[in-house]
Amino acid sequence: MEFVSGYPDYMLESVDQVEKTRDRRLSERFELMSLEKREDILCKYHPDYKESGKRALRLGPNEGDLVPHEVADLIEAHPLIDPAEIDLIHLDFDLDILIIGGGGAGMTAALWAHYSGVKPENTLIVQKLRMGDSNSVMSQGGVQVAGKPYDSPVIHYLDALGGGHFTNNPELVRTLVLDAPTILRWHEELGVEYDREPNGNMITLPCGGSSKERLHSARDYTGMEIVRNIKDEVINEELPFIEFTSAVELIMDDSGRVAGAVLYNMETQQYYVARAKATILATGGFGRLHIQGFQTTNHYGATGDGVVLAYRVGARLRDMDSVQYHPTGAAYPEQIVGLLVTEKVRNLGAQPVNRYGEQFVNPLEPRDVEASAIIRECYEKGGGIETPTGMRGVWLDTPMIEIIKGEGTIEKSLPAMFRQNRRFGIDMRKSPILVFPTLHFQNGGVEMINDRTETTVKGLFAAGEVTGGTHGKNRLMGNSILDYSVYGKRAGIHAAEYAKKTSVSRLTLNHVKRYEAMLRDAQVETDMRSPILLPEYRGERALSHSLDIV
Repeated sequence: MEFVSGYPDYMLESVDQVEKTRDRRLSERFELMSLEKREDILCKYHPDYKESGKRALRLGPNEGDLVPHEVADLIEAHPLIDPAEIDLIHLDFDLDILIIGGGGAGMTAALWAHYSGVKPENTLIVQKLRMGDSNSVMSQGGVQVAGKPYDSPVIHYLDALGGGHFTNNPELVRTLVLDAPTILRWHEELGVEYDREPNGNMITLPCGGSSKERLHSARDYTGMEIVRNIKDEVINEELPFIEFTSAVELIMDDSGRVAGAVLYNMETQQYYVARAKATILATGGFGRLHIQGFQTTNHYGATGDGVVLAYRVGARLRDMDSVQYHPTGAAYPEQIVGLLVTEKVRNLGAQPVNRYGEQFVNPLEPRDVEASAIIRECYEKGGGIETPTGMRGVWLDTPMIEIIKGEGTIEKSLPAMFRQNRRFGIDMRKSPILVFPTLHFQNGGVEMINDRTETTVKGLFAAGEVTGGTHGKNRLMGNSILDYSVYGKRAGIHAAEYAKKTSVSRLTLNHVKRYEAMLRDAQVETDMRSPILLPEYRGERALSHSLDIV
């Protein structure tokens, strides 16, 4: 099979159709769907509405709630440790604040605990991989902040609620949008280089589901730029952290509060006991569980650890039936299948079109609606393009960006996307790129009961993607960086405040024994143990075409 411009000949025939329809599409405007049409397409095509993809939990505070099978398997698994084998008397770490997770939320929490007066030696960040390795560093598009005269936090608030289908916790959304401008200023103080006009004004862009242009970006590697500066600040402030170490079980005291965690060093295979007056859960999401067989944008360690740990100590979860599938994950070539094609590509003018060059959806619909439209086009309308491995996708007509915004826009504004495709002989300035929805974000999580980042269990705080409530059933682009920044900061401040007036009594792992009893009472039969720490990629999951998506 001959390849030209990165695509096999039969795909180039479709590329020709895309090129022939550009002039017509330039003169047309594809309207946003009505609320009724959005609801209809979601119910028929979005994976969240696929009843066979979920089951009811059989035990714990959320017993009876529907969650994806992959999540239920984790929650209904046996603990990794035997409490009888863990020595809780001799401590390896005795802390004011233990932070589980070293991504954007965890590092932000550590910094703001430090700014609030907690001494470095009384804080510890525990990171499963290397410091900063997280979904935070992989986010590309930007952060939403209402700072222009035509915008306001009130409009941002309404957009976020509407995007979440009005299932969000209103208090959390209110705090999210009101704190946004101060977060942007903090990022600038750290050295984050957001895109600006020649006169110094911030460049803002539109994003799906938002009524105003409020997306602030650092080209298409915003997350990496922010995490780079936050990590530098952690190192400069000499805040302690340990890498390649995971929390495998939370520890409680005999008054019923969370009081630290059992840690496992994956390099030395040693267990550590960390006692803490306050514990912040910042473990991120569950993308590497490949819910319903979808590929994922998530980093290697995103295996849902925090949900498991919190649930075992009795913390409530919420919105765990909802998963965000980013509409545009790479669908070709095989080497990059599932990787994120940032929404910024569509913000700048790229249009989703089918094999015939026909636009079938507005590029700025909310993510769940956009993803549903692409799935419908590929599996019902017959407009998908099949790859050599049998995967289907639609074209994202990226050359439209240069036509609309001017020559050089892609290399200037989307350098990461340009390089990613150029490696495989695809010049996105001249040829469209193939996309299909990919598992992106854990909409729900550990219930954050207020904007102090408290959970339903004393002593346990949470921030970032591990939490539920802020985004409801669907997150808007640009609100994830904002989420981990706003609530990472608040977790650090309020955990520090809590630690200053709290003492820890006798440590116990009795909740692990109780959980085993709950598994027996619920007649759960499984050999699985959790948290799983790292995903498994041997066997049929090695190739995208073997995943049973529909």
